[in-house]
Amino acid sequence: MTDIAPPIDDTRAKRNVAVLVAAQAILGAQMPMIFVVGGLAGKQLATNICWATLPISLIIFGSMTTAPWLSPFMQAFGRRAGFYIGALAGALGAAIAAYGLYVASFPILLIGSYFTGIYMSAQGFYRFAATDTASDTFKPKAISYVMAGGLLSAILGPQLNKLVEGQFAVPFLGVYLAVVALNLIGMLLFLALDLPKGSRNTPKVASATPPRTRGELLRDPNIIVAMIVALVAYSLMNLVMTSTPLAVVGCGYSLDNANDIVSAHVLAMFAPSFFTGHLIVRFGVKTIMATGLVILAAAGLAALGGVSLADANQPSLVSFYAALILLGLGWNFGFIGATTLLTSSHGAHERGVVQGLNDMVVFGSVTMASLASGGLMNCSGGVPIEGWSAVNIAMAPFLALAGGALIWLTVKARTLGDGARG
Repeated sequence: MTDIAPPIDDTRAKRNVAVLVAAQAILGAQMPMIFVVGGLAGKQLATNICWATLPISLIIFGSMTTAPWLSPFMQAFGRRAGFYIGALAGALGAAIAAYGLYVASFPILLIGSYFTGIYMSAQGFYRFAATDTASDTFKPKAISYVMAGGLLSAILGPQLNKLVEGQFAVPFLGVYLAVVALNLIGMLLFLALDLPKGSRNTPKVASATPPRTRGELLRDPNIIVAMIVALVAYSLMNLVMTSTPLAVVGCGYSLDNANDIVSAHVLAMFAPSFFTGHLIVRFGVKTIMATGLVILAAAGLAALGGVSLADANQPSLVSFYAALILLGLGWNFGFIGATTLLTSSHGAHERGVVQGLNDMVVFGSVTMASLASGGLMNCSGGVPIEGWSAVNIAMAPFLALAGGALIWLTVKARTLGDGARG
Protein backbone atom coordinates (compact mmCIF):
# COMPACT_ATOMS: atom_id res chain seq x y z
CA MET A 1 0.00 0.00 0.00
CA THR A 2 1.33 3.42 -0.93
CA ASP A 3 1.57 5.93 1.89
CA ILE A 4 -0.43 9.11 1.28
CA ALA A 5 1.20 12.30 2.49
CA PRO A 6 -0.97 14.24 4.96
CA PRO A 7 -2.41 17.48 3.60
CA ILE A 8 -0.42 20.61 4.32
CA ASP A 9 -2.18 22.90 6.79
CA ASP A 10 -1.11 26.52 6.49
CA THR A 11 -4.03 27.92 8.50
CA ARG A 12 -1.76 29.26 11.23
CA ALA A 13 0.64 30.74 8.71
CA LYS A 14 -2.18 32.45 6.82
CA ARG A 15 -3.46 34.04 10.04
CA ASN A 16 0.00 35.41 10.79
CA VAL A 17 0.34 36.66 7.23
CA ALA A 18 -2.95 38.56 7.58
CA VAL A 19 -1.70 40.28 10.75
CA LEU A 20 1.65 41.11 9.18
CA VAL A 21 -0.04 42.49 6.06
CA ALA A 22 -2.05 44.85 8.29
CA ALA A 23 1.11 45.87 10.17
CA GLN A 24 2.92 46.48 6.90
CA ALA A 25 0.03 48.68 5.77
CA ILE A 26 -0.52 50.73 8.94
CA LEU A 27 2.87 50.92 10.64
CA GLY A 28 4.62 50.81 7.28
CA ALA A 29 2.87 53.99 6.15
CA GLN A 30 5.39 55.98 8.20
CA MET A 31 8.24 55.09 5.83
CA PRO A 32 6.90 56.80 2.66
CA MET A 33 5.76 59.70 4.86
CA ILE A 34 9.24 60.26 6.26
CA PHE A 35 11.07 59.50 3.03
CA VAL A 36 9.10 62.23 1.26
CA VAL A 37 9.81 64.95 3.82
CA GLY A 38 13.10 63.76 5.36
CA GLY A 39 15.36 65.21 2.67
CA LEU A 40 13.33 68.42 2.50
CA ALA A 41 13.46 68.80 6.30
CA GLY A 42 17.21 68.18 6.17
CA LYS A 43 17.63 70.78 3.43
CA GLN A 44 15.71 73.24 5.62
CA LEU A 45 17.94 72.72 8.68
CA ALA A 46 21.36 71.63 7.37
CA THR A 47 24.10 74.27 7.09
CA ASN A 48 25.46 72.48 4.00
CA ILE A 49 22.98 71.49 1.30
CA CYS A 50 25.07 68.42 0.45
CA TRP A 51 23.91 66.91 3.79
CA ALA A 52 20.21 67.38 3.03
CA THR A 53 19.53 63.63 2.85
CA LEU A 54 21.46 62.83 6.04
CA PRO A 55 18.21 62.34 8.05
CA ILE A 56 17.28 59.52 5.67
CA SER A 57 20.81 58.12 5.85
CA LEU A 58 20.55 58.02 9.65
CA ILE A 59 17.31 56.05 9.38
CA ILE A 60 19.01 53.43 7.26
CA PHE A 61 22.15 53.48 9.42
CA GLY A 62 19.90 52.84 12.41
CA SER A 63 18.39 49.88 10.59
CA MET A 64 21.83 48.52 9.69
CA THR A 65 23.15 48.70 13.25
CA THR A 66 19.94 47.30 14.75
CA ALA A 67 19.61 44.16 12.61
CA PRO A 68 22.64 42.32 14.09
CA TRP A 69 21.23 42.47 17.64
CA LEU A 70 17.49 42.52 16.92
CA SER A 71 17.49 39.26 14.94
CA PRO A 72 19.18 37.18 17.69
CA PHE A 73 16.95 38.95 20.25
CA MET A 74 13.86 37.79 18.37
CA GLN A 75 15.25 34.24 18.10
CA ALA A 76 15.66 34.25 21.88
CA PHE A 77 12.51 36.09 22.95
CA GLY A 78 10.17 35.80 19.95
CA ARG A 79 9.27 37.97 16.98
CA ARG A 80 6.48 39.79 18.83
CA ALA A 81 8.89 41.24 21.40
CA GLY A 82 11.12 42.54 18.61
CA PHE A 83 8.18 44.08 16.78
CA TYR A 84 7.09 45.92 19.95
CA ILE A 85 10.60 47.32 20.30
CA GLY A 86 10.46 48.52 16.70
CA ALA A 87 7.11 50.30 17.07
CA LEU A 88 8.11 51.98 20.34
CA ALA A 89 11.39 53.13 18.77
CA GLY A 90 9.45 54.47 15.77
CA ALA A 91 7.20 56.51 18.05
CA LEU A 92 10.16 57.80 20.06
CA GLY A 93 12.14 58.66 16.95
CA ALA A 94 9.29 60.61 15.39
CA ALA A 95 8.74 62.51 18.67
CA ILE A 96 12.43 63.43 18.86
CA ALA A 97 12.48 64.48 15.20
CA ALA A 98 9.37 66.62 15.75
CA TYR A 99 11.12 68.36 18.64
CA GLY A 100 14.18 68.88 16.42
CA LEU A 101 12.00 70.61 13.84
CA TYR A 102 10.31 72.70 16.52
CA VAL A 103 13.64 74.03 17.86
CA ALA A 104 15.27 74.07 14.38
CA SER A 105 18.03 71.66 15.43
CA PHE A 106 19.54 69.48 12.70
CA PRO A 107 21.42 67.23 15.20
CA ILE A 108 18.20 66.48 17.12
CA LEU A 109 16.43 65.66 13.83
CA LEU A 110 19.25 63.19 13.12
CA ILE A 111 18.91 61.55 16.54
CA GLY A 112 15.20 61.03 15.92
CA SER A 113 15.99 59.60 12.50
CA TYR A 114 18.29 57.00 14.04
CA PHE A 115 15.47 55.71 16.28
CA THR A 116 13.18 55.56 13.24
CA GLY A 117 15.83 53.23 11.79
CA ILE A 118 15.22 50.79 14.66
CA TYR A 119 11.58 50.62 13.54
CA MET A 120 12.68 50.15 9.92
CA SER A 121 14.84 47.20 10.94
CA ALA A 122 11.97 45.56 12.81
CA GLN A 123 9.67 46.08 9.82
CA GLY A 124 12.21 44.31 7.64
CA PHE A 125 11.70 41.14 9.67
CA TYR A 126 7.96 41.01 8.93
CA ARG A 127 8.81 39.16 5.71
CA PHE A 128 10.87 36.58 7.59
CA ALA A 129 8.23 36.15 10.30
CA ALA A 130 5.73 35.23 7.59
CA THR A 131 7.79 32.10 6.84
CA ASP A 132 8.20 30.91 10.44
CA THR A 133 4.98 28.85 10.43
CA ALA A 134 4.61 28.38 6.64
CA SER A 135 5.14 25.22 4.62
CA ASP A 136 7.89 25.21 1.98
CA THR A 137 5.36 25.68 -0.82
CA PHE A 138 3.64 28.59 0.95
CA LYS A 139 6.84 30.46 1.94
CA PRO A 140 7.35 32.42 -1.33
CA LYS A 141 3.68 33.40 -1.32
CA ALA A 142 3.78 34.34 2.38
CA ILE A 143 6.74 36.67 1.78
CA SER A 144 5.02 38.12 -1.26
CA TYR A 145 1.69 38.73 0.51
CA VAL A 146 3.34 40.48 3.45
CA MET A 147 5.27 42.72 1.07
CA ALA A 148 1.95 43.43 -0.66
CA GLY A 149 0.80 45.11 2.56
CA GLY A 150 3.02 47.96 1.47
CA LEU A 151 0.48 48.65 -1.25
CA LEU A 152 -1.86 50.15 1.34
CA SER A 153 0.99 52.00 3.04
CA ALA A 154 1.84 53.52 -0.35
CA ILE A 155 -1.65 54.99 -0.50
CA LEU A 156 -2.03 55.88 3.17
CA GLY A 157 1.39 57.45 3.79
CA PRO A 158 1.67 60.14 1.10
CA GLN A 159 -2.04 61.00 1.32
CA LEU A 160 -1.75 61.36 5.10
CA ASN A 161 1.22 63.63 4.45
CA LYS A 162 -1.00 65.93 2.42
CA LEU A 163 -3.45 66.18 5.32
CA VAL A 164 -0.96 66.94 8.08
CA GLU A 165 2.12 68.58 6.55
CA GLY A 166 0.62 72.07 6.63
CA GLN A 167 -1.23 71.88 9.95
CA PHE A 168 1.50 73.64 11.93
CA ALA A 169 3.54 76.78 11.38
CA VAL A 170 6.71 74.65 11.55
CA PRO A 171 7.04 72.83 8.19
CA PHE A 172 6.68 69.03 8.35
CA LEU A 173 6.00 68.99 12.12
CA GLY A 174 2.55 67.48 11.55
CA VAL A 175 4.06 64.57 9.59
CA TYR A 176 6.25 63.44 12.47
CA LEU A 177 3.46 63.82 15.03
CA ALA A 178 1.20 61.67 12.84
CA VAL A 179 3.95 59.02 12.73
CA VAL A 180 3.97 58.89 16.53
CA ALA A 181 0.25 58.05 16.48
CA LEU A 182 0.67 55.40 13.75
CA ASN A 183 3.23 53.53 15.84
CA LEU A 184 1.25 53.61 19.08
CA ILE A 185 -1.95 52.45 17.41
CA GLY A 186 -0.42 49.97 14.98
CA MET A 187 1.57 48.05 17.60
CA LEU A 188 -1.69 46.63 18.98
CA LEU A 189 -1.86 44.39 15.91
CA PHE A 190 0.97 42.24 17.23
CA LEU A 191 -1.30 40.90 19.97
CA ALA A 192 -2.93 38.73 17.28
CA LEU A 193 0.28 37.04 16.11
CA ASP A 194 0.62 33.29 16.69
CA LEU A 195 4.33 32.71 16.15
CA PRO A 196 6.82 30.29 17.76
CA LYS A 197 8.08 31.29 21.17
CA GLY A 198 11.67 32.38 21.49
CA SER A 199 14.38 29.88 22.32
CA ARG A 200 14.55 31.23 25.88
CA ASN A 201 10.99 29.99 26.44
CA THR A 202 11.20 26.57 24.77
CA PRO A 203 13.09 23.39 25.70
CA LYS A 204 16.47 23.11 24.04
CA VAL A 205 16.64 20.31 21.47
CA ALA A 206 20.01 19.27 20.11
CA SER A 207 20.26 19.93 16.37
CA ALA A 208 21.59 17.16 14.14
CA THR A 209 23.49 19.84 12.21
CA PRO A 210 25.32 22.52 14.20
CA PRO A 211 24.88 26.09 12.95
CA ARG A 212 27.54 27.30 10.54
CA THR A 213 29.92 30.10 11.42
CA ARG A 214 29.53 33.47 9.72
CA GLY A 215 32.50 32.66 7.52
CA GLU A 216 30.92 29.39 6.41
CA LEU A 217 27.60 31.12 5.73
CA LEU A 218 29.30 33.72 3.55
CA ARG A 219 30.94 30.95 1.51
CA ASP A 220 27.53 29.52 0.63
CA PRO A 221 26.94 30.62 -3.02
CA ASN A 222 23.17 30.93 -2.58
CA ILE A 223 23.50 33.08 0.53
CA ILE A 224 26.15 35.41 -0.86
CA VAL A 225 24.32 35.94 -4.18
CA ALA A 226 21.01 36.50 -2.36
CA MET A 227 22.73 39.19 -0.28
CA ILE A 228 24.32 40.84 -3.33
CA VAL A 229 21.08 41.01 -5.31
CA ALA A 230 19.14 42.23 -2.27
CA LEU A 231 21.66 44.96 -1.43
CA VAL A 232 21.86 46.15 -5.05
CA ALA A 233 18.08 46.19 -5.53
CA TYR A 234 17.45 47.99 -2.23
CA SER A 235 20.41 50.37 -2.51
CA LEU A 236 19.55 51.53 -6.02
CA MET A 237 15.89 51.92 -5.12
CA ASN A 238 16.90 54.08 -2.16
CA LEU A 239 19.53 56.01 -4.12
CA VAL A 240 16.96 57.19 -6.64
CA MET A 241 13.92 57.50 -4.37
CA THR A 242 15.79 59.61 -1.81
CA SER A 243 16.68 62.15 -4.49
CA THR A 244 13.28 62.18 -6.14
CA PRO A 245 11.50 64.77 -3.91
CA LEU A 246 14.55 67.04 -4.17
CA ALA A 247 14.65 66.61 -7.96
CA VAL A 248 10.90 67.12 -8.44
CA VAL A 249 10.74 70.25 -6.28
CA GLY A 250 14.09 71.49 -7.62
CA CYS A 251 12.79 71.22 -11.19
CA GLY A 252 9.89 73.54 -10.38
CA TYR A 253 7.11 71.14 -9.44
CA SER A 254 5.16 71.14 -6.16
CA LEU A 255 5.51 69.08 -3.00
CA ASP A 256 2.13 67.52 -3.83
CA ASN A 257 3.64 66.36 -7.13
CA ALA A 258 6.50 64.80 -5.19
CA ASN A 259 4.04 63.05 -2.84
CA ASP A 260 2.09 61.66 -5.80
CA ILE A 261 5.21 60.40 -7.58
CA VAL A 262 6.52 58.70 -4.43
CA SER A 263 3.05 57.22 -3.89
CA ALA A 264 3.09 55.78 -7.44
CA HIS A 265 6.57 54.42 -6.78
CA VAL A 266 5.61 52.70 -3.54
CA LEU A 267 2.49 51.28 -5.20
CA ALA A 268 4.76 49.81 -7.88
CA MET A 269 7.03 48.42 -5.17
CA PHE A 270 4.26 46.42 -3.53
CA ALA A 271 1.42 45.85 -6.03
CA PRO A 272 3.29 43.03 -7.85
CA SER A 273 3.63 41.21 -4.52
CA PHE A 274 0.19 39.68 -5.05
CA PHE A 275 1.70 37.51 -7.78
CA THR A 276 5.51 37.65 -7.32
CA GLY A 277 5.42 34.52 -5.15
CA HIS A 278 3.43 32.67 -7.79
CA LEU A 279 5.91 33.77 -10.48
CA ILE A 280 8.82 32.48 -8.38
CA VAL A 281 7.12 29.10 -8.04
CA ARG A 282 6.34 29.05 -11.78
CA PHE A 283 9.58 30.34 -13.32
CA GLY A 284 12.22 29.98 -10.61
CA VAL A 285 13.77 32.45 -8.21
CA LYS A 286 16.83 33.24 -10.36
CA THR A 287 14.69 34.19 -13.34
CA ILE A 288 12.63 36.59 -11.23
CA MET A 289 15.74 38.18 -9.69
CA ALA A 290 17.24 38.66 -13.16
CA THR A 291 14.00 40.24 -14.38
CA GLY A 292 14.13 42.67 -11.46
CA LEU A 293 17.65 43.78 -12.40
CA VAL A 294 16.60 44.38 -16.02
CA ILE A 295 13.65 46.51 -14.89
CA LEU A 296 15.91 48.55 -12.58
CA ALA A 297 18.14 49.27 -15.57
CA ALA A 298 15.06 50.38 -17.52
CA ALA A 299 14.20 52.79 -14.67
CA GLY A 300 17.57 54.49 -15.01
CA LEU A 301 17.18 54.76 -18.77
CA ALA A 302 13.69 56.26 -18.37
CA ALA A 303 15.03 58.93 -16.01
CA LEU A 304 17.94 59.76 -18.31
CA GLY A 305 15.57 59.83 -21.28
CA GLY A 306 13.48 62.42 -19.47
CA VAL A 307 16.59 64.52 -18.91
CA SER A 308 17.59 64.36 -22.59
CA LEU A 309 14.12 65.56 -23.61
CA ALA A 310 13.89 68.21 -20.89
CA ASP A 311 12.65 71.67 -21.75
CA ALA A 312 14.35 74.52 -19.86
CA ASN A 313 16.02 72.15 -17.38
CA GLN A 314 12.65 70.66 -16.42
CA PRO A 315 12.09 66.94 -17.14
CA SER A 316 8.42 66.14 -17.60
CA LEU A 317 6.40 64.72 -14.74
CA VAL A 318 5.75 61.70 -16.99
CA SER A 319 9.46 60.86 -16.99
CA PHE A 320 9.57 61.05 -13.18
CA TYR A 321 6.52 58.78 -12.92
CA ALA A 322 7.92 56.28 -15.46
CA ALA A 323 11.32 56.07 -13.77
CA LEU A 324 9.91 55.70 -10.27
CA ILE A 325 7.27 53.12 -11.26
CA LEU A 326 9.89 50.98 -13.00
CA LEU A 327 12.18 51.45 -10.01
CA GLY A 328 9.47 50.03 -7.74
CA LEU A 329 8.77 47.05 -10.00
CA GLY A 330 12.47 46.19 -10.29
CA TRP A 331 12.93 46.41 -6.53
CA ASN A 332 9.97 44.08 -5.96
CA PHE A 333 11.24 41.28 -8.19
CA GLY A 334 14.86 41.65 -7.09
CA PHE A 335 14.27 41.97 -3.35
CA ILE A 336 11.50 39.38 -2.94
CA GLY A 337 13.44 36.96 -5.14
CA ALA A 338 16.59 37.47 -3.05
CA THR A 339 14.65 37.04 0.20
CA THR A 340 13.14 33.78 -1.08
CA LEU A 341 16.56 32.46 -2.09
CA LEU A 342 17.99 33.40 1.32
CA THR A 343 15.25 31.71 3.36
CA SER A 344 15.74 28.47 1.41
CA SER A 345 19.49 28.49 2.03
CA HIS A 346 19.67 28.08 5.81
CA GLY A 347 18.17 26.00 8.59
CA ALA A 348 15.82 27.23 11.31
CA HIS A 349 18.66 27.02 13.85
CA GLU A 350 20.70 29.47 11.72
CA ARG A 351 17.85 31.93 11.24
CA GLY A 352 18.93 34.54 13.80
CA VAL A 353 22.49 34.78 12.50
CA VAL A 354 21.71 34.63 8.76
CA GLN A 355 18.81 37.08 8.75
CA GLY A 356 20.59 39.55 11.01
CA LEU A 357 23.77 39.34 8.91
CA ASN A 358 21.77 39.77 5.71
CA ASP A 359 19.96 42.88 6.87
CA MET A 360 23.15 44.38 8.30
CA VAL A 361 24.88 43.98 4.91
CA VAL A 362 21.85 45.14 2.92
CA PHE A 363 21.10 48.22 5.01
CA GLY A 364 24.78 49.06 5.38
CA SER A 365 24.86 49.37 1.59
CA VAL A 366 21.58 51.30 1.58
CA THR A 367 23.08 53.73 4.12
CA MET A 368 25.93 54.47 1.74
CA ALA A 369 23.46 54.86 -1.14
CA SER A 370 21.36 57.39 0.75
CA LEU A 371 24.47 59.37 1.70
CA ALA A 372 25.62 59.32 -1.91
CA SER A 373 22.16 60.34 -3.09
CA GLY A 374 22.28 63.73 -1.40
CA GLY A 375 25.81 64.42 -2.62
CA LEU A 376 25.07 63.39 -6.20
CA MET A 377 21.77 65.27 -6.31
CA ASN A 378 22.85 68.52 -4.69
CA CYS A 379 26.55 68.72 -5.51
CA SER A 380 26.90 67.37 -9.07
CA GLY A 381 26.40 70.50 -11.10
CA GLY A 382 24.73 73.84 -10.87
CA VAL A 383 21.14 72.79 -11.54
CA PRO A 384 18.93 69.95 -10.23
CA ILE A 385 18.70 68.25 -13.64
CA GLU A 386 22.46 67.59 -13.57
CA GLY A 387 22.24 66.04 -10.12
CA TRP A 388 19.29 63.88 -11.21
CA SER A 389 21.35 62.62 -14.15
CA ALA A 390 24.30 61.78 -11.89
CA VAL A 391 22.06 59.78 -9.54
CA ASN A 392 20.73 57.61 -12.36
CA ILE A 393 24.08 57.08 -14.08
CA ALA A 394 25.47 55.80 -10.76
CA MET A 395 23.16 52.77 -11.00
CA ALA A 396 25.13 51.11 -13.82
CA PRO A 397 28.13 49.53 -12.02
CA PHE A 398 25.98 48.07 -9.26
CA LEU A 399 23.59 46.47 -11.73
CA ALA A 400 26.63 44.94 -13.44
CA LEU A 401 27.79 43.53 -10.07
CA ALA A 402 24.44 41.90 -9.29
CA GLY A 403 24.00 40.59 -12.82
CA GLY A 404 27.48 39.08 -12.77
CA ALA A 405 26.84 37.42 -9.40
CA LEU A 406 23.59 35.90 -10.65
CA ILE A 407 25.27 34.58 -13.82
CA TRP A 408 28.06 33.07 -11.70
CA LEU A 409 25.53 31.28 -9.47
CA THR A 410 23.65 29.91 -12.47
CA VAL A 411 26.84 28.63 -14.13
CA LYS A 412 28.06 27.14 -10.86
CA ALA A 413 24.76 25.31 -10.32
CA ARG A 414 24.91 23.85 -13.83
CA THR A 415 28.54 22.82 -13.37
CA LEU A 416 27.61 20.96 -10.20
CA GLY A 417 24.81 19.23 -12.07
CA ASP A 418 21.96 21.02 -10.35
CA GLY A 419 19.01 20.03 -12.46
CA ALA A 420 16.38 21.74 -10.32
CA ARG A 421 14.51 24.62 -11.87
CA GLY A 422 15.38 28.14 -10.66
